[in-house]
Amino acid sequence: MKDVKVVPAILTDDPAAFESMIKQSEGFAPVAQIDIMDGQFVPSLSIPPEVLGRYKPSFASEIHLMTLNPEEYLTYCKQHGARRVIFHFEATPRPEYVISRIKEMGFKVGLAVNPETSVAEFAYLVPQVDMVLFMSVIPGFYGAPFIPEVLLKVKEFKRRFPETEIGLDGGAKQSNIPEIVAAGGNDICVGSAIFRQSDPQSSYLYLDKLAKNSAKEAGL
Repeated sequence: MKDVKVVPAILTDDPAAFESMIKQSEGFAPVAQIDIMDGQFVPSLSIPPEVLGRYKPSFASEIHLMTLNPEEYLTYCKQHGARRVIFHFEATPRPEYVISRIKEMGFKVGLAVNPETSVAEFAYLVPQVDMVLFMSVIPGFYGAPFIPEVLLKVKEFKRRFPETEIGLDGGAKQSNIPEIVAAGGNDICVGSAIFRQSDPQSSYLYLDKLAKNSAKEAGL
């Protein structure tokens, strides 16, 4: 089992809120994910990608592109100093091209898949990426309800690709984190259960400890 951790997910269309969440995450998180949405692949908009270049945070930054034509955003990710770029399998007819462009820019590669996408559809790409991020909500909305059936897909993927890092994004909270870890999740991306709480740092520390303890209890 790879290192199990909670990853704060920063998602907003408000530049001031974005700056606040960046600064908060710098205070407690070694890794954080920034979500960029284009209003096309998903119906919501985030901060514009140009804002990324204004910040080079102290945490290891991952950019989750919920956008069409993800390769067009890579320069912004580079200006930001991102470690890894995650794009959606469903967002492009040329995923192998996008993977090659991400690697050429010096990033690690994450492949995100929507709840309705089967493992069989993207399995051929797994050897080319560093991690797979399973969406456990309909993407594009903060606080969307968790879809528990996605955990069946995570378990299937874990059986087929035991060495590949697995992320899970959406609806994670205290009540379901142990189940997510038991299914095989390594990186558990958490948004509202951290940033919509009165004390984001305490919420993060509690959930991260819960995830790590859950892994120990499951013998992982």
